[in-house]
Amino acid sequence: METAGLVALALVLGFVVGAGIATVLVLAARTGRRAAAVQSVLLPSGIEAVIDVLEAPAVLVDPSGTLVTASASAADAGLTEGGVHPEIVEIAAEVRSTGETVRRELALRRSARPDQVRHLSVTAALVGARYVLVVADDRSEAIRLDEVRRDFVANISHELKTPIGAVSLLAEAIDSAADDPDQVRRFAARLGGESRRLADMTQDIIELSRVQGLEPLAQSEPVRIDRILSTAIEQNRVAADAKGIEIVSGGAMDGVVVSGHEGTLVTAVANLIANAVQYSPDRSRVGVGVTPRDGTVEIAVTDQGPGIPEDEQDRVFERFFRSDPARSRNTGGTGLGLSIVKHAVANHGGSIRVWSKPGSGSTFTIVLPLATAIAESPATHEGATA
Repeated sequence: METAGLVALALVLGFVVGAGIATVLVLAARTGRRAAAVQSVLLPSGIEAVIDVLEAPAVLVDPSGTLVTASASAADAGLTEGGVHPEIVEIAAEVRSTGETVRRELALRRSARPDQVRHLSVTAALVGARYVLVVADDRSEAIRLDEVRRDFVANISHELKTPIGAVSLLAEAIDSAADDPDQVRRFAARLGGESRRLADMTQDIIELSRVQGLEPLAQSEPVRIDRILSTAIEQNRVAADAKGIEIVSGGAMDGVVVSGHEGTLVTAVANLIANAVQYSPDRSRVGVGVTPRDGTVEIAVTDQGPGIPEDEQDRVFERFFRSDPARSRNTGGTGLGLSIVKHAVANHGGSIRVWSKPGSGSTFTIVLPLATAIAESPATHEGATA
């Protein structure tokens, strides 16, 4: 009898506990639905879908500063990185406290890339009752281009001062030495050199402006690599012979074709060869090699010059940058050749890299995507020197 009572008591307790748990679960479910309903009232319908398809960087922040949703470009712009950026959280809090739209210019640094600054024009406004939508206009590229233009103007002004000043002084010297034919000839020769330097710089500025303005692969056509090398080498033949430098080329270039503008590609390779000739010692050798590799072709130009310090190798493609300014002026360089190469190659979907070691020379390598090969023709195969 006592056993039966215990069993009955256990059943009753089980029923009570089970009913209690069920009640708690029901209440929890109702509370969750109520919270969701409240959130749906606070948050306009469809806002998350709209943010998902936005091209501009955008984030939706809840009252606790937690990210609700973000556009695809938000992370790249620096708005999110393991959560909402602290400066964005502060702006969202200001919007909630004032109820007014906030517009602000920000320079955000990402912890993963502290050297990279994103310049954003940010607009933040309330969405629903307490949520804040932050939309950014990424102006980083526009600001970078403005800085490049300012630097370019400052650099070109500085670079032009020297030859222009020299021309003016030499003209005065020729005038004052009118009765001395030897002096006149000497000053006239120097005047001609400075004039050529001005002409070269002007031509390089025009060429740089042209390749910067080209659309990638605009008006492209099949171009043979062997023709590019042959023409580029011939353009530097006189300068190389004057220093007793041998230009040697080789590699698998027969039938290798890229797509693009032949004149622009010739200019790029010719500039690399000219650079190699300028910096190589007299009676040395400049090598030009071609290597097809994995759907691309590599064109490498190697010199026996003084080399480039490792900390300067990332800067050699900047306008007017010279590893050795005094030597560059003596060799007649304008400081624009490698920048022209970089832009010309980029317009063809390619890239350029440099290997260099002080005292061991340098190798500049252009990498271009291959096009469909055209039929081999002896008439168009004008080989470079073997």
